[in-house]
Amino acid sequence: MGHAANVPLQSTLSTAARSRTIDEKPVIAVVLAAGAASRFGTTKQLARIDDKTLVQHSVELAREVCGDNTILVTGYDSAAVAAAGMAARFLLVNDRYADGIGSSISAAARATSHAADAILILLADQPLITADHLRALRQNWSGADDEIVATSFADTEGPPVLFPRATFESLTVLSGDKGARSVLHDARFKLKTVEFQEAAVDIDTPEQLQQLLD
Repeated sequence: MGHAANVPLQSTLSTAARSRTIDEKPVIAVVLAAGAASRFGTTKQLARIDDKTLVQHSVELAREVCGDNTILVTGYDSAAVAAAGMAARFLLVNDRYADGIGSSISAAARATSHAADAILILLADQPLITADHLRALRQNWSGADDEIVATSFADTEGPPVLFPRATFESLTVLSGDKGARSVLHDARFKLKTVEFQEAAVDIDTPEQLQQLLD
C-alpha cells in the first residue's frame, strides 16, 4: 500500500487524531493480533486468504476507515506479525498476550486514552469483515461518551466494536479470554448494534481456513 512501516507507540499518537472537524470525534482503530492461536498450529495471523495475510487484511480495512490513527497490537511472534501488518501507523506490543485477549484490549485502552474519544476494536481473525461495516459502526455512533456500538451476529454481540471514552477505565482492567463482554453488558453504558452476520466467521483452525477457501 506504500505506507511507512509501523512505529512503536509512544506517549502520544498521531496529531491527526486531534485535527478532525469539531463535529467528528477522533476514533482510533485497534487491530488485535497478539494471540498465540495454539489451535491453529502456526502463527494464525500470517495465514493467507486471497494473497493477503489475515493481519494485513484487517490492518488495511482499519486504515480505510481511520487512516493513520490505526494501531496494531502484537504479542506472539511479534516481529513477523508486525511486518505483515506494517500498514498500521503504530505498533503496540503486548508482552502479556498469554493472559488472553483481555490483556490486549487493556493495553490498547491505556495507550489511547489520552488521544481518542473512541476506539474501534477489530480482530485479525475475522476475514469477512468489510470497511463498509466498520464505517457503519462509526456512523451509528452518536458521539456520546457512554454509547457502545457493537456488531450483532448469530444471536450475540461482539467485535468489531466501537468503545467510547466512558468505557476506557473499564477496558483497562480487563484480562483473560472473555474479551470485553462484561463491558458490553455493563448497565452504565448504552449498547447499540449493527447487524453483520459475516462477523460470525472467525479462523481458529486450519480446517476452518480451508472451508473458507473452498
